Amino acid sequence: MKGVEQMELMDAESDLEDNPLVFSAKDSKAEYNLKDHPLAAKYDSLWMKELYEAAALYDEMYDEVTTLDPEKELKDDEDYVYDLPVDTLKARLAKLNQKTPFNIAYNPSLENVIKSFLTRKRGLMERMLTISQFYFPLFEQTLDNHDIPLEMKYLSIVESALNPKARSRVGATGLWQFMYGTGRELKLEINSYVDERSDPIKSTEAASKYLNRLYGIYEDWDLALAAYNSGPGNVNKAIRRSGGYKNYWNIRRNLPRETAGYVPAFFATMYLFEYAEEHDLKGKKVDRPFFETDTIHVKSLITFDQISKLAGISVEELKVLNPSYKLNVIPFVEGKPHTLRLPKDVMGKFVANEVQIYAFVKKELESKESPLPQLVKQAEAERIRYRVRSGDFLGKIAARYGVRVSQIKQWNGLRSNNLRIGQRLTIYPRNRGGGTSVAKTKVSSTPVKQTFSKDAKIHTVQSGDSLWTISRKYPGITVDNLREWNGISGSKLQPGTKLKLCDCSS
Repeated sequence: MKGVEQMELMDAESDLEDNPLVFSAKDSKAEYNLKDHPLAAKYDSLWMKELYEAAALYDEMYDEVTTLDPEKELKDDEDYVYDLPVDTLKARLAKLNQKTPFNIAYNPSLENVIKSFLTRKRGLMERMLTISQFYFPLFEQTLDNHDIPLEMKYLSIVESALNPKARSRVGATGLWQFMYGTGRELKLEINSYVDERSDPIKSTEAASKYLNRLYGIYEDWDLALAAYNSGPGNVNKAIRRSGGYKNYWNIRRNLPRETAGYVPAFFATMYLFEYAEEHDLKGKKVDRPFFETDTIHVKSLITFDQISKLAGISVEELKVLNPSYKLNVIPFVEGKPHTLRLPKDVMGKFVANEVQIYAFVKKELESKESPLPQLVKQAEAERIRYRVRSGDFLGKIAARYGVRVSQIKQWNGLRSNNLRIGQRLTIYPRNRGGGTSVAKTKVSSTPVKQTFSKDAKIHTVQSGDSLWTISRKYPGITVDNLREWNGISGSKLQPGTKLKLCDCSS
C-alpha cells in the first residue's frame, strides 16, 4: 500500500503544472477552482464569525466567576430587566432538582447569582446560547458515554465561556481548563506544536474521566464540581473545618473564595439555559451544528496557510476548528496521528484532491523559499519562557526576539496587549533575517567573556546580587541595559563576574 501511495505522489508531482485544479509551485497565487453551494458557504461563514467573536468572552466570564460574591444582593435601584418572584424561582429550582442529580435548592445566595447574571451578564448568556449549539451535541454524547449527568455540559461555560483557546492567569487551558500537569496525567498531548487541552473532543473525553474520578471519591456531583475547581485537598479541608458536613452549601464558607462562587455560577447558568425562554433570553438560531464538520488524519506536515489556499477556507476558520495546533502547523509523527477538522463541504474538496495537495505541500516544503522546515526542526529547542519585567510591553518583547506581537498573543492565548509584571510568556525566538539578532535559545546565565576599557564603569557581582538589585543601585540603568551591555540572556549571576555599567566599547 505504501508503494502505491508513493507512486501516486510521484505522479501527482509530475502533474502539478498541467492540472488546472491543482496549485502550481511556480504560481503561489493559483487556487483550486472548486465551487461550493452558496447558501451553505454563507451559513459556514456566519457560524465561524460567531465562534471567532465569542472567543473574547472568556475574560468576562473568568472575572465574573472569580470575583463573584453570592452573598451580595442587588440594590433595589439597579436596572432590573427581569421579573422573577421568589415563589416562581423556588418552583423552577425544585423542578430542576427533580430531574438532575445535583442538589439544587433555593437559597438567597443562589438567587443573588441568578439575578446578577440576568442583570449584568445578559448579553454574555445570550452569546453562550448561540455558541453552545456548536459544542453541546459533542459534550452530551461524550458525557452520556461516561454516565455523567448531561447538565455537566454547563460547566464548560463557567470554565471557559466555550473558548477552546481560553487560558487562565495560572495557566489552565482549554474548554475544560486543565492545568499542564493534569492534562499530561490524563494523556493529553502538550508540546510546542500541539496542546490537546484545546481539542474539543479529546479534552471533553479527559474531563469526563476526571469528573468520574472525583465523583468516585465523594459520590456527590456538587462536591465533584467543587473539587474540579479547587482540587480535592481544599474540599477535604472544608469538610473537616465544617465539622464533617458533606453538603456543598454547608461547607461553602470554608472553601476558597473562587470556589464559593463557582458552584452557584454553575447552577445559575443551568437555570438560565433551562428557563431561557421564560426570561426572554434569545440566542441566534444556527444552521450548522458541530457535526457538520469532519476530520481526517494528515499524512504529511501541513500548515494552515497551505490548507487555506489549497482548500479554499480561511486561516481564521481553521484556527476555530483546529484550536489545539499552537503554531498553525499540523505536525506529522509516525505512529501518532494528528487530525484536521474541516467543514464537510471543504473536506470533500480536500479528500478528492488529497494526493495532489500533499504533492504540492512536499514541493513547497522542499523549496528554499519556505522557512517552515527550519521552524519545524528547531521550534521545540528554541522555545523560551520569558518573565515579564517592569517597563515591558508586547512590542518591546517582540522586537527583542525578532517575532510579531500577534505571534506572542497567539502562543500565549492573549486577547489584549496588557501584561502583568511576573507573567510568564512562551516565545519562539527567531532571527528576522539581517535584522537585530535575537536572544539565543540556550539561555546563558553568565555574561560573555569580555575586556574592559580603563574608563568603563563596572560592577563586581556579589553573593545575592541579581540584575534587578544591581539596576536599583545605579540610577538610570535598567535590567535590559545590563543584559544588552553584557550579553546576558538568563537571570542567574555568578559571584565575581564583572558587569559593564555603560554602553561603552571595550
